[in-house]
Amino acid sequence: MAIKSTLEQLEEVQSAITAVMSGQSYSISGRSVTKADLDVLQAREDKLLMRYRREQGTGGPRINVGTMRRD
Repeated sequence: MAIKSTLEQLEEVQSAITAVMSGQSYSISGRSVTKADLDVLQAREDKLLMRYRREQGTGGPRINVGTMRRD
């Protein structure tokens, strides 16, 4: 099995969040079943977004290192 990229993982988490938001809870014979926990999915999404932005160079603090000039 191939290792999934951060973007692929992020897309999966976002799809799961969409499924939860559209009703992934149901009851069978008086028992309630929930397939995924929205808080857990959102925390995972946050981590994946940070990782993806780092990989793309579009997030996080940047340090501008310059050289001093002597006039």
